[in-house]
Amino acid sequence: MHTKEEKMQAFGRFLDVLDALRANCPWDKKQTNESLRPNTIEETYELCDALIKNDVHDICKELGDVLLHICFYAKIAEEKEQFDMADVCDALTRKMITRHPHVYHPSQIDAKDPKPLPYVPSDLDKPRDTLDNPSNPKVTTVSQVLENWEQIKLKEKDGNESVLSGVPEALPSMIKAYRIQDKARNVGFDWEDRRDVWKKVREEIDELEAELNKDDKERSTEELGDFLFAVINAARLYKLNPDNALEKTNRKFIDRFNYIEAHSIKIGKPLTSMTLEEMDKLWEEAKRNEK
Repeated sequence: MHTKEEKMQAFGRFLDVLDALRANCPWDKKQTNESLRPNTIEETYELCDALIKNDVHDICKELGDVLLHICFYAKIAEEKEQFDMADVCDALTRKMITRHPHVYHPSQIDAKDPKPLPYVPSDLDKPRDTLDNPSNPKVTTVSQVLENWEQIKLKEKDGNESVLSGVPEALPSMIKAYRIQDKARNVGFDWEDRRDVWKKVREEIDELEAELNKDDKERSTEELGDFLFAVINAARLYKLNPDNALEKTNRKFIDRFNYIEAHSIKIGKPLTSMTLEEMDKLWEEAKRNEK
């Protein structure tokens, strides 16, 4: 692995290349925040795709593409004399130190060379009252860190006005539901016993079935949303990521269906001419081949 100095040199070379392209490349010259935004979304999804595949080579490559966009936006802002990459890094560093008083003492927030507190957390069962003072460094569990994080954000001058205001409107619905529930949990609004969530899941699916039997599309849509929200809640409580889980199922379905399609091409029989029984048989073959 590289030293800190080597990492800084590599980042500096990258910024030099970005400056040169912005000054000399016709395509780079014409880019704006608006023109880059769709590509940024695409690059982020490509990174997510590499992450779920656990493809180390692609993760490295896609991280670079996302980093390019981050620095490009900072470069555009610099040209407008709004802020530059140093401002981005300084703001992020300050925020991370401010929101981790259990690691950095509050007095070090503005320090040029902040040092972590000289202690190693050992007691993982600190009571919740250690969070009464956002500057209290006695935070030792993940849940306490997250709860403290939300408290500090609400106290910041330019922080969130409310607990849920920090959830981006543009998030995909499933990820948004998970984040909403997670943020509510961070302030204590959650099931005391995660097993109780299954009663809610069953209640919601019964209500959905009742509306479907009435053939009421509007009410059925509402109840479907309630059911999905409850299932996502259950996944969160059991520390499962519903978005990752669904994506794995999507890929599994694609692989199995591609197997059926490949067989239909091999025997010269279109999918539309195959019976459901024939396709089910091939589906089961595909499942067995996965093992």
